[in-house]
Amino acid sequence: MLVEDSISSIITTTPGTVNSGQDLEATHLAAAKHAGESRTPLRATIISGDSTKNVAIAYVRHENPQRVTGSPRSTPIAAIPKQGCEGRTPSRATNQRRLHHKTPPEPREESLEARELCCRRCSTAKVLPILGPLPALYETVEPPSTIHHPELSRPLPVPDIDKSWITKPRGSVEYRDGLNRFLDFTFANSSSDGMIHCPCPLCGFRFFQTREDAYDHLLMKPFPPNYTFWLHHGERIVDERPNGREELEPTVNLGDQICDMVHDAFNLPGLQSDNEDSINGHVGNVAEGLLFISDEPSREARAFHDLLEDGEQELYPGCSKFSKLSFLVRLYHIKCMCRVSDKAFGLILELLGDAFEHAVIPKTLHDAKRIIRKLGIEYKKIDACPNDCMLYQGSDQDLSRCKQCGASRWKQKTRKNSVVRINAVVKKNGKPLPAKILRYFPLIPRLQRLFMSSKTSVDMLWHKRRTNSDGSLRHPRDGEAWKAFDRRYTDFSGDPRSVRLALASDSFNPYENLSSKYSIWPVILIPYNLPPWICMKQTNFILSMIIPGPKMPGNDIDVYLQPLIDELKQLWAGVDTYDASEKKTCKMRAALMWTISDFPGLGNLSGWNTYGGRACPTCNLDIETRRLTFSQKWCFMGHRRFLNHDHRYRQDRIRFDGKLEGVPVSHGKVQAVGGKRRRVQQTGVQDESPWKKRSIFFDLPYWENNELRHNLDVMHIEKNVCDNIVFTMLNESGKFKDHLKARKDLQLMGIRYDMWPLEGGKYPSAVFTMSNPQKEVFLRTIKNVVFPDGYSSNISRCVDLKQRKLSGLKSHDCHILMEHLLPIALRHVLPTQVSAVLAQLSAFFRLLCSKCIDPRQLPLLQDRVVHTLCHMEMIFPPSFFTVMVHLTVHLVEEARLGGPVHYRWMYPIERYLCRLKQYVRNRAQPEGSIAEGYLSEEILTFCSRYLDNVETRINRPSRVDDRLSDALPSEAASMFPEVGKAVGAASFFTLTPTEIL
Repeated sequence: MLVEDSISSIITTTPGTVNSGQDLEATHLAAAKHAGESRTPLRATIISGDSTKNVAIAYVRHENPQRVTGSPRSTPIAAIPKQGCEGRTPSRATNQRRLHHKTPPEPREESLEARELCCRRCSTAKVLPILGPLPALYETVEPPSTIHHPELSRPLPVPDIDKSWITKPRGSVEYRDGLNRFLDFTFANSSSDGMIHCPCPLCGFRFFQTREDAYDHLLMKPFPPNYTFWLHHGERIVDERPNGREELEPTVNLGDQICDMVHDAFNLPGLQSDNEDSINGHVGNVAEGLLFISDEPSREARAFHDLLEDGEQELYPGCSKFSKLSFLVRLYHIKCMCRVSDKAFGLILELLGDAFEHAVIPKTLHDAKRIIRKLGIEYKKIDACPNDCMLYQGSDQDLSRCKQCGASRWKQKTRKNSVVRINAVVKKNGKPLPAKILRYFPLIPRLQRLFMSSKTSVDMLWHKRRTNSDGSLRHPRDGEAWKAFDRRYTDFSGDPRSVRLALASDSFNPYENLSSKYSIWPVILIPYNLPPWICMKQTNFILSMIIPGPKMPGNDIDVYLQPLIDELKQLWAGVDTYDASEKKTCKMRAALMWTISDFPGLGNLSGWNTYGGRACPTCNLDIETRRLTFSQKWCFMGHRRFLNHDHRYRQDRIRFDGKLEGVPVSHGKVQAVGGKRRRVQQTGVQDESPWKKRSIFFDLPYWENNELRHNLDVMHIEKNVCDNIVFTMLNESGKFKDHLKARKDLQLMGIRYDMWPLEGGKYPSAVFTMSNPQKEVFLRTIKNVVFPDGYSSNISRCVDLKQRKLSGLKSHDCHILMEHLLPIALRHVLPTQVSAVLAQLSAFFRLLCSKCIDPRQLPLLQDRVVHTLCHMEMIFPPSFFTVMVHLTVHLVEEARLGGPVHYRWMYPIERYLCRLKQYVRNRAQPEGSIAEGYLSEEILTFCSRYLDNVETRINRPSRVDDRLSDALPSEAASMFPEVGKAVGAASFFTLTPTEIL
């Protein structure tokens, strides 16, 4: 039988198995000898297997169309063991898979030369991935480029092709350019009659397509992400190394990264060559990696030495890619990132230990944690009085009863099926269990690590090194409060390592069942030194403490803040810290700028009573409120006092609250205009002081001079204003502010005669009340609106057209509704006098929540919101104006002092609380679960900064990755940037000649 010049070598194997590059070489050698002296280039294609022998069979396919009838078109020439010399026998079902249902002939005796080639290389060879269905057995394939091998006559090198474009967004310039290069390479090396096997998910390597169709398919559907070795499109193994081994993937040595991580995690005195004898009076002596102080290694030094040993120890003999520590860090990173349970992770460790006997892998989860925890910073457990009276620390550490209330420090037993406690202490392992435990995470070592780490030390200096060229507000450092603090404390502001902090706190229920009354208060610290794009990321939040439940501490929260205040005092004086960016030890100082919380939390932190007639902390004692007789609530009107002194609204009695307004104010404070000022009449205001306590923050030496101490939360203010407007217009029972009692209050005040109630308990419709047809138009507009993917939640699910109601609105839903949807939905529903005022309020919130604010526009914005509130006083009843509506008048001033609102509102804090809630695995001990989960997350966040080419929480792309390409765009792309991606299934259609024009 003659063999033509064009032949192909076809290796058969079981589906799902792979052959090494050396097996391909052996096949090529055998095929070349079988073909005689033709030296014809060969192509390898994996087809099927044989169940009788544990070998992969190589066939020579004859391209001569005039073959002898009955003779096989494919001639077996060599048998190569599958999966090395100890491969598994394929299953019966596997052997039945034959392309075109044609079974190859029985193999001949195994080629001794091919067997020897395999035995020399199968133990170390890399494998080729099998991706999707493969070409048929008897299809004509063009000869590819020649493989570089000594047994073949001429080498054709495979070009070095960049394949990073495969993971880029399909709309990016890199993806399209890379796709064109792929098609150029494929059609030059493996096309058949102008067509290639299309790798898109629709075709799955089964169908041939032209270049144009393949291009369209791969734009509509993603390129297979794991198909990085283009076996079916002309790419070949190039073996240029003398030992004959081929590496398909570059070997990455993580040893240097892990050693850098260990050094940055500790940076002990004595490990820096320039400061060995100058820190804290200790003489450093580094001997075999240990720091000795007083002839004994410290705890940190022992941990440092152990981690260095683990970082240098090979995972198994001959392994150069992973060390014991690097493998464990990667494995534990997967556990935390994918939320693998402790039980599952322990089983995985047990399986790995059984499968790889020579690898130094921890046997249990406890052993793994004992190694990983050396990279972390532990937290403290401080016993607390069950009535929130005191902490058992310092001189009170040995007490067994509270000094104030006399309650026992220890948990007491209760009778079965009863809540009555008996005089018996609950013990575990012979030790009494505390009734309440505060879990405190020390702040100083966590701030020090930000400077000690080479990955974050430069970012901590951003606030000082980057200048604000145009004066716009983009960061808290651009606000007046930051600048005033710098002017007052020049020694603090002169050092760029001085850290500014914000304290955020809120309560949450750790259980999914919200009916259970359990409240946990975490306290979170946010360092503002970082640049805007990473400042408010969860990876940079510092959990300071977890205040235990089940009841919220209320005004007793100061008891739990004592350890933090003590550390802040120490940080104000200065702490020695190693700065990795400058490679020297300096004094690090820190100051607390302000707090972030919801309005009730502001009262707990500041000590101001946020309930009652003096609820506004900014107006303080100069607030103007009225107690509504029939509604039995406080209303906060009187916004005319913020107008200019000669404004005409000041003399209008009937359309406002029935009084003349003659007191000028500035930001809620009464201005001193000379002489005796007119006393503001406050009907029904309680006489007691609005201060409930002296806040513990005043123990800080700089707190009284801070211009902005406690932020008003824009998130909750915007939601409450939106709820008041929407539910009042829809006249929804239980949530609207226009009811019979509100109309009686208007009658009692003697204003707005057209809205007074009628006889029989009825009252006329207001100008802002919607009729049923208007409700349907309003709600249908909201239901039919479509937002870009990831911009908003599905607000249409909150719309009930049958009952004409809105329900289930979350805070962000109200944010979108207030700033974007409300002006559009009300345009043709309500009269202009109402819709125009609400459109102005919507524009106010939209400008206030901008990421970049021009400070020159803030006075105009303040004047706009004052006029808007005055117009709303002429439209809505007094019961509409709750304290949250009134607080909008102070938001512009806080933006001037603190900068953009997204650094000071509760959105990132609420999302972070949701993540802390996910840490709860043990419902009996939710605080302990959160502490352990955060500690593991903190360690892995630190480690992930040193892991390159690994998906982590820091570099994980968003679900909607619409970032613009970094490549140089073409002229057309610069005019029409490719942003976004297709959503839904692809559809093909043909344009008409008219549409083409």
